[in-house]
Amino acid sequence: MKKILISAVLAASILSFYNCKDSSTSENKSLTKEITFTKEGELQLFKAENDSLIARLNIEIADDEYSTQTGLMYRHSMAEDQAMLFIFNTMQPRSFYMKNTEIPLDIIYLNADKQIVSIQKNAKPFDESSLPSEAPSQYVLEVNAGLADKWKLEKGDKISFSRNN
Repeated sequence: MKKILISAVLAASILSFYNCKDSSTSENKSLTKEITFTKEGELQLFKAENDSLIARLNIEIADDEYSTQTGLMYRHSMAEDQAMLFIFNTMQPRSFYMKNTEIPLDIIYLNADKQIVSIQKNAKPFDESSLPSEAPSQYVLEVNAGLADKWKLEKGDKISFSRNN
């Protein structure tokens, strides 16, 4: 009886070792690859009162349902000269949130004339609270948190952008 018990314990140990090894292999296969920045255009920010250039940015463009819903989710970082520009077909009240977004952001809402109508500063990673615009917007620019203050952005400041061919 002792031999059967020892054999059973030994067999169970061997099986659990192989099960653990197999499960860790399958876990590694299910990990998602980090999403990297894809430059799709260039954007310039200008002061409203004198049209002086504030900053130049490389932009990734979100203009379809999937890209506007995903935005900068699942990204670990973004360079200071990079941003995401959301382009919508209509001007209306907008609200963003930070679900699955690891990077603290400044969210800049712009009207159809590409003028800033409001800024949500220092949006916290993973926070699902609503971050609404103070006025209807057609464009939304997401940059690293703190840049709106660094650049001294204000309502009325403007953007222009071009897409890569």
